[in-house]
Amino acid sequence: MHPNALLDLATELLRQALKLDQPADMVVSNFFKHHRELGQRERHALAETAYAVLRQRLLWVHLAQSGSGALERRLAILAWQGTDGQLRGGMGPHEQKWLAEVREIDQATLPEKLRHNLPDWLANPLKAELGEDFWPLVAAISGQAPLDLRVNTQKAKREDVIAELKEAGIEAVATPYSPWGLRIQGKPALQKLPLFIRGDVEVQDEGSQLLAALVAPKRGEMVVDFCAGAGGKTLALGALMRNTGRLYAFDVSGYRLEGLKPRLARSGLSNVYPAQIAHERDDRIKRLTGKIDRVLVDAPCSGLGTLRRNPDLKWRQSPKAIEELTVKQTAILDSAARLVKPGGRLVYATCSLLKRENEDIALAFAAAHPDFEPLPAAAALASAQVERSEELDRDGMLRLWPQRHATDGFFAAAWQRKS
Repeated sequence: MHPNALLDLATELLRQALKLDQPADMVVSNFFKHHRELGQRERHALAETAYAVLRQRLLWVHLAQSGSGALERRLAILAWQGTDGQLRGGMGPHEQKWLAEVREIDQATLPEKLRHNLPDWLANPLKAELGEDFWPLVAAISGQAPLDLRVNTQKAKREDVIAELKEAGIEAVATPYSPWGLRIQGKPALQKLPLFIRGDVEVQDEGSQLLAALVAPKRGEMVVDFCAGAGGKTLALGALMRNTGRLYAFDVSGYRLEGLKPRLARSGLSNVYPAQIAHERDDRIKRLTGKIDRVLVDAPCSGLGTLRRNPDLKWRQSPKAIEELTVKQTAILDSAARLVKPGGRLVYATCSLLKRENEDIALAFAAAHPDFEPLPAAAALASAQVERSEELDRDGMLRLWPQRHATDGFFAAAWQRKS
């Protein structure tokens, strides 16, 4: 495709993505469905350019003010992620001169807001909590996430998967914490590999794997994944249960649960029972009151821990949305707690960076439920063979940060119901 046509497509993609009325990955996917003529490298250039703009939108919009023509075209030029040849071939002489001038600007001299590219409502609490570690976080979430896999221990061993990936020309290394995790740089096409088709591996961030380790279900137990979604953690829990017992995957979204079906088929698990519920007080929930050994509440949250993958979230979320989420998180955790039998374990988790969705919810729950005793995260993870578990524990709770642990941002607190 001619470079100018490719730059025009980047402009159109950005015009759609910057409406911020849909998740960016959905916008990109739909865009490519309407442009099937694009090759793999062209798709990569367009998608990564869109994500680059979303990651540093404030910076690029500021720098784009000095140019002329459509704003989205200027943004595409500034954040271009294809080859230099494509970019040069798509620009006119005036655009080339303008870009050269912009590149001479020392970005380190720009205002702080243009360097961290976060809305104030998000930047301020993170600065207050992290102090000097705020800027390393900014650097981490401004980059791309690696590809993490979880080895399905029902079907394969980690060392065997590493060897098979190497034969396919893909270098994978063991994750530093999860005993089942692998990490790959780049975005290889795994879906066509025999080991993926067989269900030997699932794509899952190491942080998400550690949540399953914190739940630590045992053979023959009754376990509930209260907000299962597409079932990534459900599958990890089922494998830890060695395909025994009974694992309920509840969610209010039937659409999300549909996404579990093909993954469940690949996994080889037969102990998983997906079920759509109307709300957290559904009759199906009430019938299980006081009967469940382990309950995971992976609560609906802002998703701000996944900014490496979903940079649009920082522009699509708002303080009002966070406030609504905390009300929902409290209600869901309270309802899920009723399922836990005496001696059973309850885990509350989010993929958020904000204390309001994390520690504040957990501490309020603990104060209101004296019949639940906190479980220190380090000890619980160590018993699940998680390496260096003490690095993951903050005040007895699991806290993962992209800049510290190279995972998405995750939080989890665990309790045991008193007998």
